[in-house]
Amino acid sequence: MTEITGHAAEARPAEKQSNLSKSRESNWPAVLFFIHIHLLSLYGIWLLFFEAKWQTAFLLIALTALATLGVNTGAHRLWAHRTYTASKELRFILMLLQTLAGQGPIYYWVQYHRLHHSLFNTDLDPYDHKKGFFYVHMLTRLKNLSAHQDKLKNEIDMSDIENDSIVMFQKNFYWLLYGLLFLLLPLNAPLEYWNDTVLSTIFVIGFLRYALVLHAAWLVESGICIWGLKQGEKYPPNTNLIFFINRSSWPHYHYLNPCDYKSGEYGTYNSGCSTAFIRVWAALGLAKDLRTTETSTVQAAITKAAKTKTSLNICLEEANKLQHLPELHYLR
Repeated sequence: MTEITGHAAEARPAEKQSNLSKSRESNWPAVLFFIHIHLLSLYGIWLLFFEAKWQTAFLLIALTALATLGVNTGAHRLWAHRTYTASKELRFILMLLQTLAGQGPIYYWVQYHRLHHSLFNTDLDPYDHKKGFFYVHMLTRLKNLSAHQDKLKNEIDMSDIENDSIVMFQKNFYWLLYGLLFLLLPLNAPLEYWNDTVLSTIFVIGFLRYALVLHAAWLVESGICIWGLKQGEKYPPNTNLIFFINRSSWPHYHYLNPCDYKSGEYGTYNSGCSTAFIRVWAALGLAKDLRTTETSTVQAAITKAAKTKTSLNICLEEANKLQHLPELHYLR
């Protein structure tokens, strides 16, 4: 399945023959960085349970949740897929929350994610789910893009992002914001306000928090390996894992129709905290133009695809354009 959308920014780059190398080299600085982050976070887990104060544990949970919200509802659903429109105030807040994730500027996050969608289900996809969860979740992040992938990445239309003054402000001043929001303020709080130890502050709020946020954000691409059904697998799957993991076709639906704000990052649809927050923001007037596809619209697209032998992607895109959603549909 490939991505469909009416937005030019998410169009698939032209798949042209190229003599550029398609091999990917290891990114050794990233390898060393992630090894250290994970090893040091293990000591952070020990300190969390046996030494850190409860205020530090609460701060860890709060910062992790806020950063994840910034990635899911901001970088992913708002900027990468334009599933809704946000006010300037909300965009500024989401920009700050995404900075808490420490994953680099929104601009480059969106560019990589749009590349992923444009190459989904192909061997060129840097997050190729056919290679398994461990590859998508970890190994691919330890490699540089190939020259061919880098060329395709640079062909992604980013004009809508470049016209967003808040995103470009973050891009230009990212390391200043990173130092202030990701490092200075969180690391200062336990020491300044409840006199926790330096070790608990550095290893729990520093390394452990970073590891938790990274894995939560990485699931945006790797989640399909956990919650998505494998090809030919029935629903519900015949496995005892159904008591722990609810696997379905919703992760695949996201790649077929990425502009639906109800599609969750963790295998859900029309539920979950991120979707709830978007609805609350819409009710408060901070978000509008929430995009979704009604069941009847999907049925009409499937029927047309079957009758005309036209690609389902094209039929869904055309059906979405003809769809008329009630003004307050997100409150139903």
